[in-house]
Amino acid sequence: MSALPSAALTAAIDLAVDSLAAAPIGGYQSESEAASEPIACGAVALANAGRNDSAEIAAKWLVKRQAADGSVGVTESQDNPYWPTALAMLAWKKVDAAAYSRNIASGAQWALEQKPWTEPRVKKFGHDTSLAGWSWAPATHSWVEPTAYFVVALHEAGYADNPRRLEGVRLLVDRLLPSGGANSGNTVVFGQELLAHTQFSGVVAWALAGEEVNDVRLEKTIQRLKQVTDRPTGAASLAWAARGLAAHSQANAAIAEQIANKLTQSVEKNAGLYKTALLTLAAQEILKQPEGDL
Repeated sequence: MSALPSAALTAAIDLAVDSLAAAPIGGYQSESEAASEPIACGAVALANAGRNDSAEIAAKWLVKRQAADGSVGVTESQDNPYWPTALAMLAWKKVDAAAYSRNIASGAQWALEQKPWTEPRVKKFGHDTSLAGWSWAPATHSWVEPTAYFVVALHEAGYADNPRRLEGVRLLVDRLLPSGGANSGNTVVFGQELLAHTQFSGVVAWALAGEEVNDVRLEKTIQRLKQVTDRPTGAASLAWAARGLAAHSQANAAIAEQIANKLTQSVEKNAGLYKTALLTLAAQEILKQPEGDL
């Protein structure tokens, strides 16, 4: 297989990091309200690149958004829901784990206390509704994406062996589709397997990297993600596909080239903090994967 386009990835990252450093506070679109998710992702990308001053600006903005109970709301004006708490924890851990240790611990405590809706498993559901992960809104059904964020954030915060986190890992495995991949969190309805979604598949693959998972569906998920370059893919889905593959040292030259191109376009078109930060993380993580694993 051809080598990764490292020079193109590096050039795209340098361009993107300059853009992120110039405006570390932003939202999902270039003119939208400041939001926790893109700011947290940007903070990690900036810290990865050694741009500590700008990363600190983002981290401190997240501190201001943290409530007394440890949770972090979604935007500058909206306190709830609180699923971005996990992403804030990851940002603080990366920017300065010691300086933000209390913020991380407070966020972790809040996360461990959350009790989503559960129900004893019944045949009408294809997935196990008795498993507790994390939800978009308090006391509702557990979904793949927020569960993945908290599984990783709690691991990074020192709670790798916590039973609550490990149940989240089991939930992610349970929500993998029989043919590989994942969607928002449903698997089979009335005997019909539902469709996989690239972004959710990548998020789950990323979150399960390093976990003790012996399930053929995870391998099928990785193989499915490798096919992302065969069809048109949006920026967020492409970024998560790349992050999921890179976490397993499986990102190839084709997806790396697409990431480099999409990241450059994102900066040049002023696509906003969210897309630029997410694509930058994907590019950085591809370059981190060990050589020779392709």
